[in-house]
Amino acid sequence: MEENEKNIAGGIFEKTKLEEGFYLLKFTNEQKEPVKVTRNINSKFIQFHFSGKGEGKFFFNGGSYKIPLFEENSLLLYNPKRDLPIDLQLEPKSWVFSIVISIKKFHALFSEEAGYISFLNLENRDKQYYKDAPLSPGMVIVLNQLANYNIVPTIKNLYYKAKAYELLSLYFNRSEEPDVEQCPFLTDEENVLKIRKAKDIVIANMAEPPSLHELSREIGLSLKKLKEGFKQIYGDSVFSFLFDYKMEYARKLLDSGEYNVNEVGLKVGYSTSSHFIAAFKKKFGTTPKKYLMSLTSDAG
Repeated sequence: MEENEKNIAGGIFEKTKLEEGFYLLKFTNEQKEPVKVTRNINSKFIQFHFSGKGEGKFFFNGGSYKIPLFEENSLLLYNPKRDLPIDLQLEPKSWVFSIVISIKKFHALFSEEAGYISFLNLENRDKQYYKDAPLSPGMVIVLNQLANYNIVPTIKNLYYKAKAYELLSLYFNRSEEPDVEQCPFLTDEENVLKIRKAKDIVIANMAEPPSLHELSREIGLSLKKLKEGFKQIYGDSVFSFLFDYKMEYARKLLDSGEYNVNEVGLKVGYSTSSHFIAAFKKKFGTTPKKYLMSLTSDAG
């Protein structure tokens, strides 16, 4: 059985074989110091790395070259001409999920659409390729579901497989390379930093978020550029993104067992429990109370 979990110098490494040539890896560092993880990956595989919490750094060529992996960002690595071993330094209180899939398996998934994916087209398919990109809200939710799943062990592999496919579909459900002429916003690094600041502001004030007009003034961008830029970077409007984030945060608070439904609702900005219950049900298809009951039954 190609699945294992083991300690790695203060961290945890877990590998799950989903199908032939298709693996899900999990790297966790709950320590106070960085940990180093190395895994051999040959040139027949494409790597997708997703940082759900904290930061990491990938080293290449014996440490002479490095690529950072920031929180809520992804990194795609592919080199058909040489092996690309994972040499990852994971910062404290960080975790990363990685999908490692064979080129043969991956091409089978996208055979008809290969021309639309830049590193699969005929011109580039034999070239090395790497790309870093922010995670969409949907991808963040899937990663947190993987990290905090509450299911019986017998269906863990099925659950992991479903979530891995979901991550890949969300990853490619966006323009592969933005057209700079149509999206000049993305060429301006200062504007990108302002949009990321906007995301941090609404998250920090999720219970009482500023209006879009207040937010645009605070970050120094016009309302139009705020809306367009946020959509381009995070794949959603400001308040749709915030809704997804608030519901996922609420679910984490319920998971902790330290708060009741009313307290969680207040923490994420709902003054009445009925409004919070309706929002939670809209997102997850069940009420917070039933969700809590499912946690209890799973634990039992």
